[in-house]
Parts: sequence; C-alpha cells; structure tokens
Amino acid sequence: MPIHLLTDELIFPPVHLAIPEGLLAVGGDLSPERLLLAYQSGIFPWYSDDDPILWWSPDPRLVLYPDELKISRSLKKTIRKARYRVTMDTHFLHIIESCAQTRKKCGKGTWITHDMLQAYTRLHRMGYAHSVETWYQDNIVGGLYGVSLGRCFFGESMFSTMSDASKVALVTLRNFLRDHKFDLIDCQLPTDHLIRMGAREISRDDFIIQLDHSLHYPSLKGAWHLI
Repeated sequence: MPIHLLTDELIFPPVHLAIPEGLLAVGGDLSPERLLLAYQSGIFPWYSDDDPILWWSPDPRLVLYPDELKISRSLKKTIRKARYRVTMDTHFLHIIESCAQTRKKCGKGTWITHDMLQAYTRLHRMGYAHSVETWYQDNIVGGLYGVSLGRCFFGESMFSTMSDASKVALVTLRNFLRDHKFDLIDCQLPTDHLIRMGAREISRDDFIIQLDHSLHYPSLKGAWHLI
C-alpha cells in the first residue's frame, strides 16, 4: 500500500489507507491549520530530525477513558501527602523542552524537533495546546502536554525527574477533564506505563467514531486553570 505524499493543499488521505505500521503520509508542514486538521482526522505527526514530516494513524489506538484511570496505592499516598504542587498552562515551553531533553538523556531520541516545538507553542498561544506542571518546592519536576479539541485530549508527551511527578500530572489532568465532561485521552501508541494506569487499545475505526462524537462539542480554548 503506497504512502501518500502531501502537497501544499490542506488535505489528508483517509486513515484506512495507512500501512499496517500506521504510517499514512509524508510531507506537508506543521502549520496550525494542518495540525488541527490532522488531530480532527485521527492523525498525528511523529518523526525525527533526519526524517521528513511523517503522519501516522495507528491501528489499534491506545486511549485512556477518564473513569478508567488506575491509581496505585503508592500514588494515592503521594497525592494524599501533597508532596507536589500542580499547575496548568503556566510554563508550556518549559514542559515541552523538558519532555525532549529527558528522552535525549535516556538515549531514546525524540520526535520533539525544533520545528515541532515551535509548532506546538503556536497551538498553545492559540489556546489549543496545554501543559500540566508538577512542582516540588520552586522547581518543575514533571509534567505533560497535549492538544485539546472538542471533548478529546490528545496526549503528546510527559516527563518526570522525581518519583510519581508525571503520574501526579496525569491524575490532575484526568480530574480536570472529567470535571469538564471530556470523553477520552488519546495516548496514540502503547506503553507499559500507560497500560498499567488503565489505558487500553481500541480499533482505529472505534477511535474515529468516538473522536467524531467528541468533536461535536466546542473546544475548551484558552489557558486552563485549576480551581
């Protein structure tokens, strides 16, 4: 099955044309309009510095439903002790840079290229991309970021430099999304960490159906704040 080459035209091929590994298209740009169209279509960019822009729509898809989040006893204890303080949308650039740097330090490489960083920062300024920051004293020690459209949050990356810091950010995000009646968190690809916390795989067809339903609702744009 061929991989589609994008042009300047703002359009993506149907997701069912992706190859079995999930790769759908190559090229295009990271303009806000194209990124938002991609997320609305069940597609996301994922590539390294040496690659052209690669667009993916995997099957199956990893999702986390807010009511299905699993919180371990040790994590409940951490939350109960209020070891960390959590904020939202106060240091977006710091979070996305930390996600990239943490992966590089672990020798994993990162898809958060300079162009990706700039693109998601633009989405943040437009009110579509959001961050959750976990603080210990005066330092950010964990967090996550992603994109919000309708009642779906598309998780992009998370990091932690202290025990449970990213998990506390995820629990805080889940609570916020549940309070605002979000349907699901798109986790994109499976990881043991997220599966242990309750994420599960569904078919791409089911994901697209659920995404279409979520997009019928207005997006919660602008800076997010915890009450």
